[in-house]
Amino acid sequence: MRRLRSLAPLVAALLGGCVAGDGTARARLDPGSPVPDFQAVTLAGDTVSLEGLRGSPVLLNLWATWCAPCRKETPFLQSLYERYADAGLEVVGVSVDSRGARKDVEGFVEEFGVTYRILHDPAMLSMDVFEVLGLPATYLIAPDGTIRWKRLGPIDESDRSFEEALTTLVSGTGQ
Repeated sequence: MRRLRSLAPLVAALLGGCVAGDGTARARLDPGSPVPDFQAVTLAGDTVSLEGLRGSPVLLNLWATWCAPCRKETPFLQSLYERYADAGLEVVGVSVDSRGARKDVEGFVEEFGVTYRILHDPAMLSMDVFEVLGLPATYLIAPDGTIRWKRLGPIDESDRSFEEALTTLVSGTGQ
């Protein structure tokens, strides 16, 4: 059943629409769309919701320890967090590694010196909620809770569209 549910976004996309995990139709998650309600648990056990981050610009990144492009872009995401944290940017990484891979997630965080917020989503609900078929996936979310930019795939450090969108978001002109 879970496998069929996770195929729903692909089938709907091929047919020109989107279907939520419960089978109901919904709008595509494109820039300008409201961010879906999502919550997951930190490695320390605290529940964090995207709704609770409203009021701050957010860079949301879905990833996994086994994902080679995720490993490549993590140092870049860490550098962005260090550069923009004082400007209020919340960087949130959502690991979709399995429940049994918690130690792998902790090791990944240590290996890459990640200091931004890491959530663990072993049920991979975020993949359904954000209509993601592959990793990594990154969303820039405005303080008002709308998606301002998205990339399904890795972000390259030389990506001007990403840098412009991030700078606009953090400067407050992308609200």
